[in-house]
Amino acid sequence: MRDLAPRLPSSPGFWRSPLRGPWFTSVLGLVLLAGITVLFVTGLLSYAAYNPDLSPVNDKTPDKGILGFYLFAWPTDPPWLYRLTQGVHVTLGLVLIPVLLAKLWSVVPRLFTLPPARSLAHALERVSLLLLVGGALFEFVTGVLNIQLDYLFPGSFYPLHFYGAWVFFAAFVAHAVLKAPAALRNVRRRRARAGRDPDGTPAGREPDDGLRSPRPDPPTVSRRGALWTVGGGSLLLLATSAGRSFDGPARATALLAPHGGAEPGGGPNGFQINKTAAYAGIDAAETREDAWRLTVVGRTGTVRLSRADLLRLPQHRAALPIACVEGWSTSDQWWRGVRLRDLAALAGFDDGPPDLLVESLQRRGAFRSGALRANQVADPRSLLALSVNGETLSADHGYPARIIVPAAPGVLNTKWVARMTFGELA
Repeated sequence: MRDLAPRLPSSPGFWRSPLRGPWFTSVLGLVLLAGITVLFVTGLLSYAAYNPDLSPVNDKTPDKGILGFYLFAWPTDPPWLYRLTQGVHVTLGLVLIPVLLAKLWSVVPRLFTLPPARSLAHALERVSLLLLVGGALFEFVTGVLNIQLDYLFPGSFYPLHFYGAWVFFAAFVAHAVLKAPAALRNVRRRRARAGRDPDGTPAGREPDDGLRSPRPDPPTVSRRGALWTVGGGSLLLLATSAGRSFDGPARATALLAPHGGAEPGGGPNGFQINKTAAYAGIDAAETREDAWRLTVVGRTGTVRLSRADLLRLPQHRAALPIACVEGWSTSDQWWRGVRLRDLAALAGFDDGPPDLLVESLQRRGAFRSGALRANQVADPRSLLALSVNGETLSADHGYPARIIVPAAPGVLNTKWVARMTFGELA
């Protein structure tokens, strides 16, 4: 039995790495404390950007209840707001993957300690740890799959990631409250050069909390070296993913991103897209100039406008980016078309534009329609765009007409617009 004991994960002798210890784990934990807090905040902002309490078509989590307590009307200034918050959310999530994996590796002996609960406080800690580990893996895995447009999990990404984030963050806060003070003490203890810490442990010496192996193997790298390795992995992920938020040569460096390759063609329409016309099921016969009509519904009834009719209305230009939930974005593109507030006036809302429901010719995929708040419709940069960068919209960029609104998520910049309904949304 004595020989078999070290072969069991519950035996301290099973875990032989000399790297494990309170200081190593504490440094990783403090990095995650800061990083995951930023991830959670930017994730909540991303959810708010969809204006989910505006209309059912925008709300992919209809049973959110009190979890939507913080929601607010998403602003249009600065116009790059969503580009920044979602770019940080996705890029930081990728960068933290090596840190998360190293942290889980460093504490794996605790997952197998026996007895499972020595006290009520220890039992609560173990439960929070289980939810923390499971929640972290779930959030990071679903997030990475969404970035890669690989929806291998059952159900919709939006509610899974949203509810999972709240469960994970609740466990994360509970764990941080329990462990953050000790983590700070461990880091300070390592820096101490003489004397004793308040708990009586000699300075520079780590207390034994079940992480250090009683029979460690000979070290092949120092703990600082291990941290540099983890940091190098994070920098590599940063270098191979951050380019998705930039144009030009930098985009080609985003090797891990589905939108990190070559630009989709050249010329004025040669910038990133998410859904192609073929993917959305757009029939070219429907978008021919002699066939397509825009239906505008409002206070004074229904108006049907051809593309030629729209081109006869006052045309305006706006330099705006496109930013998508997957984390990619473009720099400002020059859009030209009819202001949404002018179309609202055409529909009988001369006293100020109301909310707007936009419906697309799109047949497949999510967000075939989207709702915009009155403040978004009223912004003079919000357009029903007919051209971009001096050229007629391509089919993949939404010909014959598409929405472009400052600071709105890409999916709310509806392409292949067929119908616009101004007024109070049910």
